[in-house]
Amino acid sequence: MADLVFNIAKGRVGQYLQNVKSGSPANSRIIVVPIETTGIEADATLKDYDNLSALLAGTSNEQTTMGRKTLAAANITLTVDDTNDRLDIDCDDQVWAAATGNAISALIFCYDPDNTAGTDADLIPLTKHDFVVTPDGSDITAQIAAAGFYRAS
Repeated sequence: MADLVFNIAKGRVGQYLQNVKSGSPANSRIIVVPIETTGIEADATLKDYDNLSALLAGTSNEQTTMGRKTLAAANITLTVDDTNDRLDIDCDDQVWAAATGNAISALIFCYDPDNTAGTDADLIPLTKHDFVVTPDGSDITAQIAAAGFYRAS
């Protein structure tokens, strides 16, 4: 599960993922951004950012050597659990092949309402997942959580 839900996304993560899953808007995606260990801000600071551009303007740095990942509809599973009164969301494990660059400590999942245009100022940070790894040229796989990516209850 997410280690942090950004204030701007509280109560809306499920809807954003549903938008991507349903294809409405047609070009919406989830963008996974690796964040370097050096300079990463505390959760209390991170959760107040309303877009990725503002987050990266702080002391947190994107690990650009590994690069971002994009989740499309096929990468997302939404399960309404009426027995336990919740919505469970999962996504495919993310793999960076032959990853190199600076050490990372987190993955930030952002909602992109239109991946054909826009900037980081349009990306809404949804969740932060602690993920500590130092790339060494081998493949890196991020299993977000065995129980799933996000749960709304």
